Amino acid sequence: MLAAISYSLRTADNMREGKIGVAILGLGTVGTGVAEILSQNRAMIFNRSGVDLELKKVLVRDPHKKREIELLPEVYAKNIEEILQDEEIGIVVELMGGLHPAKEYIVKALKAKKAVVTANKAVLANYAPELFQLARENNVPLYYEASVAGGIPLIQPLTESLVGNNINSVMGIINGTTNYILTKMSNEARSFTEVLKEAQELGYAEADPSADVDGLDAAHKLTVLVSLAFDTHIPLSDIYCEGIRTIDTMDIRFARDFGYGIKLLAIGKKTPSGIEARVHPTLIPLNHPLASVNDAFNAVFVNSQEVGELMFYGRGAGRYPTASAVVGDIVSAGRILNGIGTTLSRKFAKGRAVPIAETKGSFYVRLMVEDRPGVLGDIAYILGQNGVSVASVIQEGRAHDQVPLVFVTHEVKQGDLAKSIKNISELACVKEVANVIRVEKGE
Repeated sequence: MLAAISYSLRTADNMREGKIGVAILGLGTVGTGVAEILSQNRAMIFNRSGVDLELKKVLVRDPHKKREIELLPEVYAKNIEEILQDEEIGIVVELMGGLHPAKEYIVKALKAKKAVVTANKAVLANYAPELFQLARENNVPLYYEASVAGGIPLIQPLTESLVGNNINSVMGIINGTTNYILTKMSNEARSFTEVLKEAQELGYAEADPSADVDGLDAAHKLTVLVSLAFDTHIPLSDIYCEGIRTIDTMDIRFARDFGYGIKLLAIGKKTPSGIEARVHPTLIPLNHPLASVNDAFNAVFVNSQEVGELMFYGRGAGRYPTASAVVGDIVSAGRILNGIGTTLSRKFAKGRAVPIAETKGSFYVRLMVEDRPGVLGDIAYILGQNGVSVASVIQEGRAHDQVPLVFVTHEVKQGDLAKSIKNISELACVKEVANVIRVEKGE
């Protein structure tokens, strides 16, 4: 199919002036989608944007590998230098994934004064200040819309439409795999292990799902959101990160009894103490918009001083949703190269997140305790010693040796709660501290 399309692009060469050559690094799921959109929709893109984009080169590890699309042999570049030395190529699109050599190729492209578009949240999370500085020094754009929330237009609204807003917080579901798992666990009362296996069989989760279920993928993306929302780059190492492996169907049931659902949220907040940046399972009110975001969908809730509350919702991954965001960035870069607009030169201050122990919030706590009188009193005494008060409690029992004791606290410093939990775990009547989950009231 694309062989024929490549031929049609050749015949279009004599029809348009000011073409911009595009090179794609990596031809996986997203790269294939970008190649298809650029080729099939070239005339439509030109008509709508005034930018004529020509897919000139693709760099892959093995050009002879059988792929879903067919490209003319000359489209495959021998190496990155062939792309960098081609004066007709103005935009380099990095879709390789991983840190290396993706980061090095982005650096080389920027130094060669090529505009760069990337979907690589890992590279941005680790090297954003260096890369943005290089882009400024070489006066070329660096775009990254698809690095967070796939096909949802999010980066551009934050950098352009909301540029005059003071943003108070960003809070979102930005990992589709974990949202799919939690949705299935909630709706079908199935275990984490069972649903994870199904997600792997369906292709929602990798064979090694650690980056998703342990929260690291969401943490990478949160570094990008925090930098845009608060003009501050928080190192990945300073972001508190907790996954969903400990979530049990019992927690989901009790959360619902309290009026909450459970989601893995990435949260960035501007507070008097500094910036909070954290990823963790969260109880969120069932009437909050994020609570109704299900399956593999993503959503980001933005609260700003001027415009109030906004939510961006849609498919967070997949070939065409992500490719759509990448192509949007390519067009934006192309407009700048054609002199329509100016190169973005936003600067981010270096920052450090507020230590998690110093952050405040309400918490859901599930204990497994002996079924006898006085247990709740012993636990309440320890909580009171550390300044922790209980807002709601559920105690089941009179049937087994161990029974769940579940409560939700009023707002407390997380460090004080941690001291309480440590002391409570040492009580003879407490058999297990089964779970502690943050609660967001959605305010």
